[in-house]
Amino acid sequence: MKRPRDDDKYQWTTHAWEKMQHYQLPESRVKRVVRFPKRLEESVVPGTVSVMQPSSPSWKQEIWVMYKLVKSEGFAPKITNFKLPSKRVKIITVWRYPGKSPERDPIPEDVLSEIQQLL
Repeated sequence: MKRPRDDDKYQWTTHAWEKMQHYQLPESRVKRVVRFPKRLEESVVPGTVSVMQPSSPSWKQEIWVMYKLVKSEGFAPKITNFKLPSKRVKIITVWRYPGKSPERDPIPEDVLSEIQQLL
């Protein structure tokens, strides 16, 4: 499995990459969880969001991704003739949860609408 590269939409931490290797989750699967979550919750870390998708139709495990919206400063894209989003998704960590986790704090509507506009 190769290491994901930062681009105009996603930024990856080393911790997330290590967890992706540990749980054998490819970059495309992590992005799919972020774009099409089954459940969204506020994370334990302030200012971050956790999203979940079941790992299979039988719902034996859940795949969770914790991320944060960060400014796109410092990233110089190759193509400059179109408007890039002002924020990027910084993937902080990824993990599998065995079984079905209990529901906690849902995301506030204003944060949820901002996230959906970026994706």
